[in-house]
Amino acid sequence: MTDKDTVALPVEPFWETKTLAEMTQDEWESLCDGCGKCCLHKLQDEEDDFVYYTSVACRLLDCNSCQCKDYPNRTDHVPDCVQLSKDNVKSLSWMPSTCAYRLLAEGKGLPDWHPLKTGIPGSTIMAGMSIRGMAIPEDEAHPDLTRYIVKWPA
Repeated sequence: MTDKDTVALPVEPFWETKTLAEMTQDEWESLCDGCGKCCLHKLQDEEDDFVYYTSVACRLLDCNSCQCKDYPNRTDHVPDCVQLSKDNVKSLSWMPSTCAYRLLAEGKGLPDWHPLKTGIPGSTIMAGMSIRGMAIPEDEAHPDLTRYIVKWPA
């Protein structure tokens, strides 16, 4: 058999062959689709623990780019910012249903618009799956967040 006779085998994407726990830090970080939905303020009902999303974004979220303005230091500025990890991903039921971390933790695949599948960094925004144009920064919001409850993120 010569080199001309060999056939390249398809390489399976890491998110289809590895568990979340097996992923490298770079692979883990690349799962984020940049939607910004997890950075929206949420309200939890004290009676039934139901979580309501609002259209009010964390003060560090750029509502146009859907990126954190200071991701490496976000917990210094926002102490209650949840750091998603391989240890807590399965327990964060409030994560959006379109979140890659949640989807993979539930044994599902990535959506077709995910940047890892399209190869286009802004494909989440282009697909209309981000908070762009739908959220406001917290400094522009009324203190009563119940005025901003929405159904679209989840």
